[in-house]
Amino acid sequence: MTKQTLVLLYGGRSAEREVSVLSAESVMRAVDYSKFFVKTYFISQKGDFYKTQEFSQKPDISEKLMTNKSLNEASQIKPSDIYDEGAIVFPVLHGPMGEDGSIQGFLEILRMPYVGTNILTSSLAMDKITTKRVLESAGVPQVAYTVFIEGDDLETCIKESKETLSYPIFVKPANMGSSVGISKAESEEELRAAIELALKYDSRILIEQGVNAREIEIGLLGNGQIRSTLPGEVVKEVAFYDYQAKYIDNKIKMAIPAEIDPQLVTKMRTYAEKAFKALGGCGLSRCDFFLTADGQIYLNELNTIPGFTQWSMFPLLWENMGLSYSELIEELANLGMKMFEKREEHLI
Repeated sequence: MTKQTLVLLYGGRSAEREVSVLSAESVMRAVDYSKFFVKTYFISQKGDFYKTQEFSQKPDISEKLMTNKSLNEASQIKPSDIYDEGAIVFPVLHGPMGEDGSIQGFLEILRMPYVGTNILTSSLAMDKITTKRVLESAGVPQVAYTVFIEGDDLETCIKESKETLSYPIFVKPANMGSSVGISKAESEEELRAAIELALKYDSRILIEQGVNAREIEIGLLGNGQIRSTLPGEVVKEVAFYDYQAKYIDNKIKMAIPAEIDPQLVTKMRTYAEKAFKALGGCGLSRCDFFLTADGQIYLNELNTIPGFTQWSMFPLLWENMGLSYSELIEELANLGMKMFEKREEHLI
């Protein structure tokens, strides 16, 4: 049996590059090596490409991938050198220049199949502001928000935010994930500081109404026919689920499946699938919701390359549905190959 070559592309220039390494190392150990041969390539913080290890069988637990701290300059390659006829790329890249359409465009130029959403969906879903505006038109409920764009009048934005929203207010870079650059503001002083922090990561800032709600997440798979999981819940041990709590302190727990009224579960899954289709989704996504005590549902965001470690929510949601981690990787590769074939068919 001829093995399919799976190219793991990880690292990247965004602030989420450390999460990417964790995800890539988890994937390389979970792959079914009776079906796949794995090649790995690292993108450094500077944006350079490096050829790293290849695996024909499951690597030892002690095997580590290259990081910015262990760069081997002799392994540097041209970006186009990742091309491998018949291979499929799994871009385990989070944040800007990973899930914003840029790497997807690069791979399409190379004529390489890849896992995940296409250029347009990746770009739309990466920008929290644009996502909200698209989903508003599709009738998907969201919390109230205002927007600050660098160059706009800050005082006008502060005034609008105070008139439209009430504290607590969350301030987020529009094009960042994994809670990077996000702050919770309880006063005007904190709101100004939060905007200043967010501007370090992006020039487009989302200012959003804080809600006292449970954080519920649903996994999505598919191209034309979309499948969704039962919801999982982020059970926080801290008031604010930031990057430090998520990845450094590990102060979170997950309840899968979440204990939610079945009617609300059906409504959430419907909204998740509707949002995915509205953005033109294919492959995979994780849809994140807020659920208030009185049963109000608000879609928070759609993550097109969710965390993919063995303890991440997305793989665990599908495991609960009967799809193991290794089977999920295989399913994603199959979906990616089918979308590549479809894109090629459309080039008439």
